[in-house]
Amino acid sequence: WDDADFSRGVGTIFYQEFLTLNTAKPPFIQDVEAKIQRYMKSSYSAVWTLKITWVKAPAHTARTDTRRTSTYQAVLTTDGFRSYLLILYQDGGMGWDYSQLSATNVLIGYS
Repeated sequence: WDDADFSRGVGTIFYQEFLTLNTAKPPFIQDVEAKIQRYMKSSYSAVWTLKITWVKAPAHTARTDTRRTSTYQAVLTTDGFRSYLLILYQDGGMGWDYSQLSATNVLIGYS
């Protein structure tokens, strides 16, 4: 991760909240539940989910380059007891040039 910089008017952020306790679940929530069930190998039924999407977000600092952008999502979800965060990237992954970061000890992957 790095800081997105929207100061030049490039990029957009959208968010959507899903309250799904005792309601019909839209296909997006069904997909989130299926991913968690598959990767965590346990049952999961979301009661609340927040989807945040960054579209064509330029990396910090956009003052120098607004051409390299990335589109990605963070999906936060809970069943009231367990919480998960899914980070989803556009095809091709994160398009920012991490070699230009001020910190050189950057890790890419998951733990």
